Amino acid sequence: SEKNARISAANPFKHRLDRYVTGPSNQLAYAAACRMADLADPTANHPLFLHGICGVGKTHLLQGICHAAQAQNPNAKIVYLTGEQFTNQFITAVKSGKLDAFRRRIRKLDVLAIDDVHFIASKEKTQQEFLHCFEENDLAGARVVLASDCHPRQIDQFSDALVSRCIRGLVIELTEPDPVTRKAIIAELAHRRGLFLQPAVIAQLADRFDGSVRDIEGALTKLHALATLTDQP
Repeated sequence: SEKNARISAANPFKHRLDRYVTGPSNQLAYAAACRMADLADPTANHPLFLHGICGVGKTHLLQGICHAAQAQNPNAKIVYLTGEQFTNQFITAVKSGKLDAFRRRIRKLDVLAIDDVHFIASKEKTQQEFLHCFEENDLAGARVVLASDCHPRQIDQFSDALVSRCIRGLVIELTEPDPVTRKAIIAELAHRRGLFLQPAVIAQLADRFDGSVRDIEGALTKLHALATLTDQP
């Protein structure tokens, strides 16, 4: 509808929490994300740090928090960046003399979400800038949500001050999905593609692709292409 189109246009975040498939590997992270997304919940006043290997759903949860918060309050100030984007924008702001404008944009927010935050490790000035941004948003009651491939203590050349800020909040690991969760993920992803899979096919895919969700998505992409190009069920 026209109303839904307007809402979609105003909410740029791709992933949604209500489309996240949960299981033992991610239930705690999902519950924490849902609480962080509720801007009216006064108990969600601590940073959330999600870590795990690539393809276990960290980006989905970060963007899902941003999507839910934006839907709850269209006027909410939300910034979602990768660590690389934060670094590049900071460097550009310094070189162009627009550091004050950069700081105004990423501080005093409702939600600050930084994906792949480990990218800023070893970059001293970027880490200092991010630390000030982190502290100001956190002290003001903003939702600060970070994601990385590993625990804050295991990020090489991550400053002690940033490690301290991260572990002060809730640190949760996401692991690879178990077989039951993999089947649910395959069924959900296939449904979104309009692809009907027999239960035996779902079981075989879940058994063969036991790594990240990206492996499963790649398998479904190939399967869908084969079915479409050969015009066969």
